[in-house]
Amino acid sequence: MARTPKGRALGGALRQAREDRGLKLRDFASTLGRDPGVLSRWETGERTPKPEQVAQILTALGVVGEQYEEIVSLAYGTDAPQWVATRLPDQKQQLAALVDYEQNASEIIEVAPLLIPGLLQTSGYVRAIMSGGGVPAGEIATRAAIRIGRKDVILRNEPARFLALVGEGALRQVVGDRDTMVEQLRHLVDLSERSNIDLRVVPYRSGWNPSLEGGFLLIKQEKLDPVVALENRRSGLFLHEYDDVTVYEQAVEQIARVALSSKASMMLLRKAVKSVEDLND
Repeated sequence: MARTPKGRALGGALRQAREDRGLKLRDFASTLGRDPGVLSRWETGERTPKPEQVAQILTALGVVGEQYEEIVSLAYGTDAPQWVATRLPDQKQQLAALVDYEQNASEIIEVAPLLIPGLLQTSGYVRAIMSGGGVPAGEIATRAAIRIGRKDVILRNEPARFLALVGEGALRQVVGDRDTMVEQLRHLVDLSERSNIDLRVVPYRSGWNPSLEGGFLLIKQEKLDPVVALENRRSGLFLHEYDDVTVYEQAVEQIARVALSSKASMMLLRKAVKSVEDLND
């Protein structure tokens, strides 16, 4: 069975639980009476343990309570064609899986018709979204730090390639106050100068295109099949089946055909900066 996002998340949770207790894989495998190679494949998501095997591992590690329940729940439906997360614990596991996929990506494509792509957002812009979206004030700092930390994948040495297909409306919609938006747009200008980042704007005049159906992430890795991640206010969705991913790859091609060139996009972006600067508070 090919690696699935949920299976990979399960493996990552098991590995983290073991490492949190300072146990080496080979030593822990001996304690379990398991082959180290089998345990390694479980932790990488290459193979998926059965729920009772997951329970054995967690019991041996002394994992109890909420963490135990959350990890065991990942052991069910790992081979399903879709991973839908509607409960908060599942959404947290999905976020961890998304970060893992991003950090190991060779290329990331984000279609963002209404908001600035997450990997390109400033701290002020993130905070404005979260404040407006009703995130409890005590959680905003932590959530914003996680969001900003995800940028490393496109800013580090040997970064992933990043194609951002951004709706013109995302540049025009003021999120937060004027200063927050000006800072965000200038940040886009700066990031667009990096050789691994290609920002292209989908203009208002482009007519119908798949971006109008909503945003999504297409994440590619060198040795693994690509995945698609989507989210809304109440749930998150991972797709990994070939037919499903192909639909989104075709959507990217359609959107790219109507998007402005990189050079024209930069010109429009600079105009957007001036337009927001001229707004009255």
